[in-house]
Amino acid sequence: MLIRNVGILILALALPAAAQKKRVAVVDFEYGTVQSGAAAIFGQNLDVGRGIADLLVEQLVRDGTYSVIERKAIQKIMTEQNFSNSDRADPNSAAKIGKLLGVDAIIMGSITQFGRDDRNVGAGGGLIRGRAAKYGLGNVGLRSSKAVVAISARVVSVDTGEILSISNGRGESKRSGTSLGGSGGSGGTEARGAINMSSTNFANTIIGEATTEAVANLRGELVAGASKLPEKVVNVDGMIADVSGNALVLNVGTRAGVRVGQVLQVQQAGREIRDPATGRVIRRMTTPIGEVRITEADELSSVGTFSGAGKPKNGDSVKSMPK
Repeated sequence: MLIRNVGILILALALPAAAQKKRVAVVDFEYGTVQSGAAAIFGQNLDVGRGIADLLVEQLVRDGTYSVIERKAIQKIMTEQNFSNSDRADPNSAAKIGKLLGVDAIIMGSITQFGRDDRNVGAGGGLIRGRAAKYGLGNVGLRSSKAVVAISARVVSVDTGEILSISNGRGESKRSGTSLGGSGGSGGTEARGAINMSSTNFANTIIGEATTEAVANLRGELVAGASKLPEKVVNVDGMIADVSGNALVLNVGTRAGVRVGQVLQVQQAGREIRDPATGRVIRRMTTPIGEVRITEADELSSVGTFSGAGKPKNGDSVKSMPK
């Protein structure tokens, strides 16, 4: 019994700690600077900015320092709010997206280098110049060269649009070759027009090696700066939508700032106070009857376990715990 109680205590202590993770969303990286070069490498115009963002999300989730919002939720918000791909480089647009997602900060950025290390390119007795040299075209007579990828990321406050920090990542392939595609071909593409940078085929290419290293280095800098990121204070204000025993379903979810492990206060409505001059309701009195600990949450709803002396019912209020 003692061991079981200790285990419950450890779990209870761990839940608030997990809720302290900073919530971030990663938007597609801007890639205009390297767009023509990337198209030359892959033989078509692919959204490498989206591919880099996907790979960064995957690495941040595996690391576990941040709580990372699902990328489908970001795309849904962008569609609903009519944000275009050009908004990916605008801190103010990113801040608006972040507010709607209920995150602490938005991670956005740009790809500044994506191609061949020009210093290693040569043909015959001279140097190949222009686009052919920069992107590895015209393989006849080329010496082996390495691939280089460089990324710059900004962490943006969702409250002010202020850039809180800047991180960089640079990667260089360990292998050299006359084609950046190397072994494994172009790495495969997805229907949405982005390259799947998480695939083994892409990782096995020369450009894939450089990309993976650049994103890993970027992730390292972002993780190192996590403690400097101010936490966004979100006051949850919702209602109970369904009651089944001590299990409550709420009409607020992650978009409203609800997090798994969070504890909310449950309040029941009491009498209404009216202005004696106008008869207008100026205040509704409420009585706290207990608490609900969130166990599941999606975008628009959440589920939690109730504890307290009162009896919750549909329509009761749920709010952030008073400070």
